[in-house]
Parts: sequence; C-alpha cells; structure tokens
Amino acid sequence: MATMSTMTGLKSSADVLFLMLGAVMVFAMHAGFAFLEVGTVRKKNQVNAFVKILTDWSISTVVYFLIGFPIAYGISFLKPAEELVNKAQGYDLVHFFFLLCFAACIPAIISGGIAERAKFWPQVIAGAIFAGLSYPLFESLIWGQNMSLLQNLFKSIGGAEFHDYAGSVVVHSIGGWIALPAVIILGPRMGRYIRGKSHPIPVSNIPFLALGSWILAVGWFGFNVMSAGNLEKISGLVAVNSLMAMVGGVLAALVAGKNDPGFVHNGALAGLIAVCAGSDIMHPVASFVVGCIASVIFVYGFHYEQEKLQIDDVLGVWPLHGVIGSWGGIAAGIFGQKALGGIGGVSFLSQLAGSISAVVFALVSGFVVYGILSKTIGIRLEQEEEFAGADISIHKIGAYPEDHIR
Repeated sequence: MATMSTMTGLKSSADVLFLMLGAVMVFAMHAGFAFLEVGTVRKKNQVNAFVKILTDWSISTVVYFLIGFPIAYGISFLKPAEELVNKAQGYDLVHFFFLLCFAACIPAIISGGIAERAKFWPQVIAGAIFAGLSYPLFESLIWGQNMSLLQNLFKSIGGAEFHDYAGSVVVHSIGGWIALPAVIILGPRMGRYIRGKSHPIPVSNIPFLALGSWILAVGWFGFNVMSAGNLEKISGLVAVNSLMAMVGGVLAALVAGKNDPGFVHNGALAGLIAVCAGSDIMHPVASFVVGCIASVIFVYGFHYEQEKLQIDDVLGVWPLHGVIGSWGGIAAGIFGQKALGGIGGVSFLSQLAGSISAVVFALVSGFVVYGILSKTIGIRLEQEEEFAGADISIHKIGAYPEDHIR
C-alpha cells in the first residue's frame, strides 16, 4: 500500500511539473505577442503595446481565476489552500495556470489588430469580458464541463466529435474573429486610407518583430505538446508536426511573400496556428502541407484585407489567427483521415461545423462588446492623442525618453 501511495504521489508530482513547464512556456509566448506588436507599430506607440499586453495578462489572470475557469470546468478555488493542494498535488491549480495562458491569448491577439488608436481602459474592460466570460463559455462547450451540449450536435452531423487538440479554433480562431468587429468599429488609423487610396504605414523595427516571432515559435511547443495534460499522454508526433507546420509556413511565406521579412516571420506563426487542432493526429508531411497552405492564406489574405477591403488590422490578426485558425480546424478533418496518413477518428463535416460555430460565436461576442463600449465610454483616442501617439497620450513617456531631452 505504501509503495502504491508513493507511486501515485510521484505520478501526480510529475504531472504537475509537466504542466507547469508547459504553462511557463506558453506564458513566455506573451512576451512574443508584445515584441511582435512593438516591432510592427510606430515608435510613438511602442510603450503602449508593452503595457497593454502585460495589463491584459494581469487582468485575465484575475477574471479567469475567479470566473472563467469555474465557468469552463466547474472548478472553484475559493476554498482553503489545504484542500487545493491535497488534490493530486494541486494539479487543478497548475491546470488553471496552463489554460489561463490560452485565455489570455484572446486580448493579446485583439491588441495587435486595434493598435495605435484604441483607448487604454476600454480595451482592458473588453479583454476582461472576453477572458472571463466569452472565451470560457465557448471553451466549456468544446473542452470543458458543457462539452456534451455542442459535441453531441457535431457528432450527429458528422459522426465524430469536433477535434481541436491545442486550440486552432478554440483559441486562435475565436481571438481573430473577435478582433475583426473591434477593428471595423474603431476604423482605420489616421492617414491609412485617404480618399479611398491605401497609404501603407511601414513597420518600425524588424529585429523586434523577428524576436516576437521567435519567442512565440519556441513557446508554441509548450502550447501544443503540453496540451496532453499529463506526462503519460505526451506525444512526439505533436512536437514534430508542430515543427513541420512551422517550417512549411516559413518556406511558403518566403516564396508567396517575395522575401518580405514580415511575411516570413508571420508565416512561421501561420503554420503553428493551423497545426494546433490536428497536431496529434496528422502525419508530419501533412502538417508541412497544412503549414504551407496557412502561410499562403496569410500572405494573400493580409493583402486582400488591407488593400481590397481596406480594413486597417495593424498586425493582420484576423487573417492570421481568425481565418487560419478556422483553416486549422477544417484541415484536421481532412489531413487527420487515415487515407491521408492520419490517425483518423475525425470527420470533415464535424470539423467544418465546429469551425463555423466559433466564427459565429466570436463575431457576435465582438460586435456586442465593442458596440456597447463604443456607444457608451468610447473606444478610440481623440485625433490629437492619436497624432501624438499612445505612448505620450496615455503613458506620458515615449519608448526612447532621451529623444525628448532638449
């Protein structure tokens, strides 16, 4: 009995350590979000990008701890600490930490789309609503305590449940499609489109943009691999599929984007976003193809969004996270089939239905929340504030304070 108890304790401790390491890796990805945005926006908005990401993370932690995680999984932490740690060495706590990193991606994704002209506190409020209420509700229907409600529907449609191993749809698609209403309601930045003609605003710092992409890419292996939840379910297939999708995204962007460094570094992220859903069931060659397609979608989708639709989505988060996240969900239903070298157990129709449901849910959430905030407290900076830059207008200091010394 003592030996059995010791083995159980060791297993619990190993699972806690495994998931904590994954949580730390995904937490580090938020630095990647920050540097990706800082490298893309103009110098007068770099401080704002850093502060937004860190503040959104902090607010997300509080609301997901108190509201979001209980909504998604029916587990509350408002009980004595002794009870929390006695249950499998505190596994629920570290599981919360890991999944918090996913929830906090929603405001981080949105931040890149609304950069350079959004008010600070209204966006903090919006991020709190999404991380504490909207996202956990959808999470509960796919991964959590209410999954039977929606998964039974998908199973009746396609013969299998909707499969989203690491969140192509639950995280990235939801974040990207929520961002679209925010960007539309905010409107374009001053000078971005004049008399119907596009005037692209160049990125400010390629090294920072590249650093953000690299941090995200490295952390992504925690995002995908540690989605196993415990040590005994870890899969080398997930790791290699993530790698192959990433390099497929880079190489396709290199060609489709004509050597543009912005497309190349975002191409890596496109591949990683697309492979999340089916990384546990696809063949590595298929993952490479999925990553290539995702990258091409981003290159041409970004151009179409910016130039044809004239939607000023600064980091292209709608095509990158929204559209490619949806592609990832659908791709799992194609390349996860045994006929294409996959493990099987998925249905194209179920994957399509699940991906579409996320789009509808996200669009409704985005238009409702940002519509209400826009009509009440307002979500856009005044023209003078936007012209001066969010750094000086909101934070009273620029990214390079010495430049203002006379």
